[in-house]
Amino acid sequence: MKSMKSPLLTVPTDQPSSHCCFCSMQCGLEIIPSEKTSGLVTKPSPNFPVATGRLCQKGLNALDHVFHAGRITEPLRQASSGAERWQATTWEDAYADIAGRIMSLQAEHGADTVGVYGGGSLTNEVCYLLGKFTRVALKSRYIDYNGRYCMSSAAAASNQAFGIDRGMTMPLTEIPNAKYIILAGTNIAECQPTMMPYLLEAKKKGAIIVTIDPRNTMTSKVSDIHVRLQPGFDSVLINGLLHVMVEEKLVDERFIRERTSGFEHLREAVKAYTPARVEELTGVLEAVVRTIARGFAKAETGIVLTARGLEQQSNGVENTLNYINLSLVTGKIGRTGCGYGAVTGQANGQGGREHGQKADQLPGYRLIEDPAARAHVANVWGIDPDELPGKGVSAYELLQKVDQGEIKALIVLGSNPLVSSPNNRMVERALQKLELLVVIDMFETETARYAHYLLPGSSFAEAEGTMTNLEGRVFHRRKAVELPGNCRLDYRIISELAEALGRGAYFQYASIEEVFNELAAATAGGKADYSGITYRRLQEEKGLFWPCPSPDHPGTPHLFADRFHHPDGRAKLFGIQPKMPAEPIDSDYPFILTTGRLANHYLSGVQTRRTEALNKKAPVPVAEVHPWLAKRIGLGMDNKIRITSRRGSLVVEVKVTEGIQPRTVFVPFHWGDEHSINVLTNDALDPTSRMPEFKICAVQVERA
Repeated sequence: MKSMKSPLLTVPTDQPSSHCCFCSMQCGLEIIPSEKTSGLVTKPSPNFPVATGRLCQKGLNALDHVFHAGRITEPLRQASSGAERWQATTWEDAYADIAGRIMSLQAEHGADTVGVYGGGSLTNEVCYLLGKFTRVALKSRYIDYNGRYCMSSAAAASNQAFGIDRGMTMPLTEIPNAKYIILAGTNIAECQPTMMPYLLEAKKKGAIIVTIDPRNTMTSKVSDIHVRLQPGFDSVLINGLLHVMVEEKLVDERFIRERTSGFEHLREAVKAYTPARVEELTGVLEAVVRTIARGFAKAETGIVLTARGLEQQSNGVENTLNYINLSLVTGKIGRTGCGYGAVTGQANGQGGREHGQKADQLPGYRLIEDPAARAHVANVWGIDPDELPGKGVSAYELLQKVDQGEIKALIVLGSNPLVSSPNNRMVERALQKLELLVVIDMFETETARYAHYLLPGSSFAEAEGTMTNLEGRVFHRRKAVELPGNCRLDYRIISELAEALGRGAYFQYASIEEVFNELAAATAGGKADYSGITYRRLQEEKGLFWPCPSPDHPGTPHLFADRFHHPDGRAKLFGIQPKMPAEPIDSDYPFILTTGRLANHYLSGVQTRRTEALNKKAPVPVAEVHPWLAKRIGLGMDNKIRITSRRGSLVVEVKVTEGIQPRTVFVPFHWGDEHSINVLTNDALDPTSRMPEFKICAVQVERA
């Protein structure tokens, strides 16, 4: 296997800058030579307005994986014999064999026998091309992406409530103008560290901050009120807050009357959730429920921010809708210092779901089964609308179709589903059944071990393109360093594979900017309209908020100042009847396992586990348990614990802390193999978003 040695690369002299490849803040960074390391290092860039002058520990080490010695730098194919797992091949031979095998499988089993699995950290252009490639080159309906595990519940809820999904309805600069901030299921201090200054500025100006999380986190340390809520009880708690607001007439009646619908349904749904009943069900004191409800409702301005804690549940859409209800019934949206935001996790989690990677969507957030949407996009692509396939299935269901034998070939780009999927023993079994697995990546990931081809793609530092951050701000990311070895840009790999499949006429691009221009045309008139955005504008204006429907449009930092995106212009309120988790605890499995991120790792850890400065801080997962639980199982010094669910068992190191809900066990998810917590997690899906229930899993816990 050919690997890259020391990073003796040439930095472009005109603009040695980029953006961090990790979280959705997408902080600007500069790439500079370092005499100390004989290579390149990063420093914060003062030129990007989102996190000016700041980088977290991941951003400061963002180049380590780019220059890692284990990086794949030439195409590899599965060795036919011998001790070696891989043998080198040429791009031409790889394309020819992959295309031949795909066409043979499709001739025998139909176009839908091939699937594509994308990622939420790819550029907008690559996300767009991947969707186009699946539908035009492969003519398959089966594409989805790892963002299904991240933002799908929030996206579905925003579409239902507002008629449109943009993670945040306002720019980050509005946070310091809020007098009351509710942070639910989000650990911003570890997951989006450079966002914390906005919250600290709000607090400095007198804002009250409430955190809702089963753990005491770095974020909860800055809060005025921390609600340590057991996973699965979010809608019970919010119904209690809404009950107080309604009964004490703290709602904004004029806003409700003029700009919403569905309030009577909501009023009826929350009637039974008195603070006393909420205390009985959740353990959250009645006085705390009343304090939060009154505080948020009476505050002049307020913001609600949610994340995966409440979204990665089989009731995740309803949970999110209920938090949105808080903003709507108090009229705290569409004006300064107010809004709702789902804090996107992945680097391009927002843009990644707008341009065709989702199973049911075309570029611009168009639904693939909408005849007008099909006609518009088909016209841009130069095909007949009837050639476009119908909608596919969600990410986990796509992998289930592999296991069932319906999908026999899979192309994976920018994702590691074997580690990131729930109940991942099923995924491992499915991957072994594939007649063709092509993985495009920088490393031999856990998923790539089962691949027939491993193709060396590009890193963030080598690939020009655009990203869309958590605010909905589209920005341009320049190329900063050259590709190593025989690696190729991801968009070139997609286009060249389309050529090998005989569909190259639809993928003729002289530059990545040409891809973006086509993307912009494809989104014209859609919900996520990029048609007024150009590379030149992005460079000159340091980003633009979509929708931006014309070249003279300034972009839309604030949504819903005058109307929502439903045809009647109103937002929809939903009366939520809280439901049980898909797998509630019982006498056999009496504890709750919940999963989450750490500050120094990202997603399945493919990049950060190869970054020495980050990995040495957390080389293995460590479970957090409450002293009550530790005593119950007789935990002693230096013991490990065994966690067992209905799907598997795992032994992990343990930390005893009072900062966690007593019946809840927390384990981070950044590892594979014997450290993979997703061996245990539940693959039950939200009926609307198809989000797996990562955050609630009934388990047994014992001393190992």
